[in-house]
Parts: sequence; C-alpha cells; structure tokens
Amino acid sequence: MIEVSFALVVSAFIAGLLMFLAPCTLPLVPAYLAFISGVKQSDLQDPATAQAARRSILINGFFFVLGFSVVFIAFGMLAGFFGAQIGQFRGLLTQLGGVFIIIFGLMMLNVISIAPLLRERKLQAPAIFKPGNPLSAFVIGATFALGWTPCVGPVLASVLLLATTEATVVSGGLLLAVFSVGLSIPFLLTALLYARATKTIAAIAGITKFVSVVGGVFLIFIGVLLLTDSFGLTVEYGYKLFNFFGFEGLFDHL
Repeated sequence: MIEVSFALVVSAFIAGLLMFLAPCTLPLVPAYLAFISGVKQSDLQDPATAQAARRSILINGFFFVLGFSVVFIAFGMLAGFFGAQIGQFRGLLTQLGGVFIIIFGLMMLNVISIAPLLRERKLQAPAIFKPGNPLSAFVIGATFALGWTPCVGPVLASVLLLATTEATVVSGGLLLAVFSVGLSIPFLLTALLYARATKTIAAIAGITKFVSVVGGVFLIFIGVLLLTDSFGLTVEYGYKLFNFFGFEGLFDHL
C-alpha cells in the first residue's frame, strides 16, 4: 500500500507551481513552446494555418511535459530507493533534509550563496531533432529536466529530499509525479491559450522576482516542519480548518 503524507503531496504540488513561476522559467515558456512546436507568430495570425498551429503547440507541449515528467519521476524513485536503503535512519534523514531545505530557502532569498549549486548547467538536445516533432519535444523536455539552473535548483532539490524521506521507490516516484503535475498544468494551459497567455506572461514578467521570495519562505517553512517533526500538525490544522468552514462532511465522500 502506498502511503504518502497529504502535507508532502500538497508541498510537492506547490513546489511544481513555484518552479513554473520562477524568474528563469515563466518568461521563457512562450519561447519553449514556439521552439518545440516550430510555430511562428505569422502562423497563428493566418486563419488558414492558425488551427493547425495551435494544435501543434498543444501536442508538442504535451510531449515536452511528458519528457520532463519521466525524468523527474525517475529522480524521485531513485531518491526513494536511497531513502529505503537507510530506512533505519529515517528520523535523522528527515531532520537533515529539513536543514538542507532551509538552506535552499535561504539561497532563494539570497541570504546565503553556495557556488556549486548556483552554477548553471545546460544540456543541448541532439541536432537531429527538429521543432514540430513530438519525439523531439519529448527529448527536449527530458533535457530541460536534466538542466540545473540557479533559480529552480533549490526547489527541485528540496522536493527530492522530501522524496528521500518517504523511503520507498514508489512513494518517491509518486511525490515527484505530483511535483510534475504542479509544473505541467500551467504549462499546458499556456500551450492551450498560447496567444493570450503570451501577452499575460509578458505583462507579469516584472513581478516574477517576488516568486523567489515566496518560494524561499515556503521552503524554509517546510524545512522547519521537517526539522521539528511537525508535519503532522499540518494535517491536524487542516481538519480544524475544514470543520471551521463546515466542510467536514466532504471527507465522507473521498
């Protein structure tokens, strides 16, 4: 039976959203979609080609998402496998994970700097892959997942540490699958509403720097919960919140 803390699942999903909204991700999403689909702005403006162009963006966007999701889930399973090997030290591992996640949060807030983790790594997809091909989009998505950039590295590393604390291969993979969903949903919505979303992203690009602040505070909060073994409190307060708003009956249907 798979047992993953609801609080960890929510945390992984939020982390995926934060990764999408990161300053080095969100402004580049339209460029990613345009490149992997091979669609030009003129294709979208021409009534004769607009429908096919939108379809190409959505299909290739889906395969791009699938590519990075496969890699992230594989990372999560490896993290879970590692955690399982040292399961007897799970309590200590959880506390150490909390310490590192707090450090990653401080990095996002620019309070501290660790040079090896801030070094940008880029992997180039093979030249034989061409834009507009779903297989190419899949490979480019996997390449994107393997890249390690300063503003998303702390978030991904934190989720992998959470996966390690789960101490099972399946649970670790599930946690990174939830993380991938959090990253994928807004990406696919952007692909679906490409023309409109491009303008919206351009309009809000200036406020993405605040995402790093929110993300840093979020990671520090998660790290403190792990360090103090207080994750159970999130479930307890969650039930109290549902009871306060009269939603306690909702759980009877889940």
